[in-house]
Order: sequence, then structure tokens, then C-alpha cells
Amino acid sequence: MRAHRVRALLMGGQACVFYGAAEFSRDTDLAIVADAANLARLRKALGELQAEPIAIPPPALKFLRRGHAVHFRCRHPEALRMRVDVMSKMRGVDSFEKLWRRRTTIALPDGTKCDLLSLPDLVLAKKTQRDKDWPMIRRLVEAHYFQNRLKPNPAQIRFWLKELRTSEILMELVRRHPVACRRGLSTRPLLALAMAGKREELQRALQAEESAEREQDRQYWLPLKVELEKLRLGFSRKPESGF
Repeated sequence: MRAHRVRALLMGGQACVFYGAAEFSRDTDLAIVADAANLARLRKALGELQAEPIAIPPPALKFLRRGHAVHFRCRHPEALRMRVDVMSKMRGVDSFEKLWRRRTTIALPDGTKCDLLSLPDLVLAKKTQRDKDWPMIRRLVEAHYFQNRLKPNPAQIRFWLKELRTSEILMELVRRHPVACRRGLSTRPLLALAMAGKREELQRALQAEESAEREQDRQYWLPLKVELEKLRLGFSRKPESGF
């Protein structure tokens, strides 16, 4: 992707590995900017990977802009059967331009650089209806907390107050930073339970918060699933290729 100057940000399981919450994944999930020039560059990169579309919808701007994911399977010997999933729009996540400005860039041992969704944006992107995403959110935020809790900056404290999902750690956090906690009450009322040390009530509130997010994600995907079903009826087994 870098060789072909594709504006893309790594997300999904492989991004979680970089942030210290290991998750085995044979998929490469990318957020991209959906414009004609970037898709032309993506097409060249996928051509080098010998990647072909494997599912509905077909790779077209209109579907990416609607919020669909486009799926490919690589046939290049060095990436054999690697699946590449590309999205441009996600529920509750900012536009690509804002994501790009906040991105994290990591250098690999061989000097290759990799652009990732920032950790807060990755957490937002993980708030889906899928069971596997919520334990990963917890591990991502906890890993960040334990890496930085001794000398945190205000942005990190705000992030933890907003996203920590373990009652004991959340109660520890509010004891350490009561002023910041009071400021965060308007956006996350369950912090009051953490301040009061009501662990069982806090656990129930965290579960209710998760359930609400899952339901919002289900509602978000309902019209998109209807659209996919219509596409399945209208397209042959092998999706049309090309952008």
C-alpha cells in the first residue's frame, strides 16, 4: 500500500497487535479515503498482490461511501490467501481526513513504516455487535493504561475515563484523578458509580453500555444488510471487478 501511495490506515486485528493487545488475524483490514485517485492507486496495489474480489458488494466508490466493506483474497505467493478488507465509512467514527491527521505511524524492524488508526479511533471502530470485539476493546484500553498510568497526560486520562471497561481499574482511575472524573460525568454518567465504589452496580452499567452500543450497531447495519441481499440476488456468484 505504501509502495503505491495508497492513503490507507491499518485497523482490525493486526492493528491491535501493534497496540499490545495480541489477536491472531489472517485478514488485513484497511480504512481508506474513497476517491477516484486513491482507488486507482489501490487497484494497482491489489493487482501486485494478485488480489481478487471474493464477495458482495463489488469494489465501487458508491458502496464504500455507503459504509460497505469490500473484500479481496490475495494470490501472490508471499501473501497467499491473505484476505484484504477495505472500508471507508464506519459507525461512530470520524471522516478519513480526521482519522489520517490523528494516525499512529509505527516503524517496523526493517524500517518499513505502517500507518494505523489512532488507538481511540480503533476502539470506536471496534464497537460493533460482534462478540469478539468487546474483549479486544477491554484489552486495548487496559494495555494502554498499564503502559502509561504512572505519568499520564490529560488526553490519556480522558481516554481511559471514556473507554475503560473493567470496574476495578476504572475505580482505581477515578481515585487517582477525581477532578478529571467529575469533568467526565456529563459524557459518561456511570463514572459516578466508580467514584462511589459501587462495583456491582458499575459492572451492570458497563454491561448496559455495551448492550446499547451493540444495538446501535445492529440498527446501523440493517439497511446495509438489506442492500447486500438485493445485490446478492442481482449479481452472479463472482462479483464484478474493477473500480
